[in-house]
Amino acid sequence: MEMSNPIVAPFVKWAGGKRQLLPQIRERMPQHYNRYFEPFVGGGAVLFDLQPEHALINDINKALINAYKIICEKPEEFLRAVKQLDKEMQQNGKEYYYAKREDYNDKLMRAEYDVELAALFVFINKHCFNGLYRVNGKGLFNVPYNQSKCASVDEKLIMDISQVLQGVTILDGDFEDACADAQQGDFIFLDSPYAPLNPASFESYTKEGFDMESHRRLARLYDDLTAKGCFCMLTNHNTEFINTLYGNKGYKIDVVSVKRLINSDASNRVGEEVIIYNY
Repeated sequence: MEMSNPIVAPFVKWAGGKRQLLPQIRERMPQHYNRYFEPFVGGGAVLFDLQPEHALINDINKALINAYKIICEKPEEFLRAVKQLDKEMQQNGKEYYYAKREDYNDKLMRAEYDVELAALFVFINKHCFNGLYRVNGKGLFNVPYNQSKCASVDEKLIMDISQVLQGVTILDGDFEDACADAQQGDFIFLDSPYAPLNPASFESYTKEGFDMESHRRLARLYDDLTAKGCFCMLTNHNTEFINTLYGNKGYKIDVVSVKRLINSDASNRVGEEVIIYNY
């Protein structure tokens, strides 16, 4: 099912990334499956770990998906653009970062999804505080500078990622649409935005948000895919809300400990997640 490609890692740091859970995910994978679907690809840690032969990835964050498409189709152009940004920032890092953040937001407002936007996307992800992609209510990136002038990308990694993405279907729409063609025997890995630990708070990584009703809709999709005979695996916070959505349906729910790397309060950096699977 999986190709023997180079070992690759995500090219951006992403909230809720699954790199630390890869061993637990791998040991719970179905032994055999047909196609691989990942409707919330984010940083792509699981995709890059598995490197499945037939894959479809999706995310509602169009800037993120633009970066995937550009790295897939035009890796050399992308690398030239990022290297130029890195070179120019050596003079005045802070001033340059905020100028480029503004350029990035201007391009977002104009919906200019191109090589320059992809380069800016990766550049500001590398040089923003905590590497955390976050937008405000208008959908504009607003994270401050992290004082670093280090290189934004590893050239070999980008070329290897481009190789892995060849033949992968890359979409930028709703998670339900991304799974529309899933059939019996396909594997769907669902790493949706986290349900809030405190139901009164909800941080969004796209301006569309992912609210409680979105989680209910995802649970209905999980049930529908299960009825189709798909292998489904879902990860999220271990909350009462998530356990209510998926409990008492015959699904396996395993609780695993995780470090919350992006929590500013060190005492809150250990938590629990659930891995829910239907096989």
